Amino acid sequence: MAYGRVFLVGAGPGDPKLLTVKAVELIKTADVVIYDRLGVSGEVLAMAPPKAELLFVGKRSGLHEVPQDKITELIIEKAKQGGQVIRLKGGDPFIFGRGGEEAEALLAEGIAFEYVPGVSSSIVAPAYAGIPLTHRDYAASVAIITGHRAGDADKPIDWIKIAHAVDTMVILMGVESLQGIVEKLLTGGINPKKPIAMIESGTLPQQRTLIATLGTIIQEAQDRNIKPPSVIVIGEVAILGRKLSWFKTPL
Repeated sequence: MAYGRVFLVGAGPGDPKLLTVKAVELIKTADVVIYDRLGVSGEVLAMAPPKAELLFVGKRSGLHEVPQDKITELIIEKAKQGGQVIRLKGGDPFIFGRGGEEAEALLAEGIAFEYVPGVSSSIVAPAYAGIPLTHRDYAASVAIITGHRAGDADKPIDWIKIAHAVDTMVILMGVESLQGIVEKLLTGGINPKKPIAMIESGTLPQQRTLIATLGTIIQEAQDRNIKPPSVIVIGEVAILGRKLSWFKTPL
């Protein structure tokens, strides 16, 4: 029996206009769309044909996230039923989107898949806040890190080693772990005056940007009630958001 084809598609950082042309084409011809919450708005889902089956597997307030193994099983199940299956993820599927894991599972089942890049919030949210991640005068290297694993003792992140190795640190999913991350950096000898920025809801109309220092960010983020989804940028480039901001004025 011929299986369907799965497309691992990046939905971008939130603004539907930042979807790639290929992503739009695929969504418009989908038989099934399996989607997350972040980066996937009603406007994006409305692009799917009326016949398409829309399956939500992300996290909503008050509801538990669908476990990754169940999501993978669902993708495989729908692919085996035939047709065009879109696995739609915010940002880019291969940047902390678990797209690599899903691709491996599909390969093991003999199901054809295709990767469709998405615009990652790690790059675009800072850019919308006027923060270039590289700059000839400030930064020649960048690290993109997940803050979600900050408290995972089995897979620790060496924050100090990274801080000394690169000029700019970009942290995704780090709001809830902010205090622990900052404390590790300060305890490790990183200058408390080092600039840091938090961009909340990047590319969306409600985008907010907070620019502070490592020594003040925890209190300032609490005072301004910065919430997920937010991208954190640590490095000298963060200060450029004060003069290059073009989308929203920093707090």
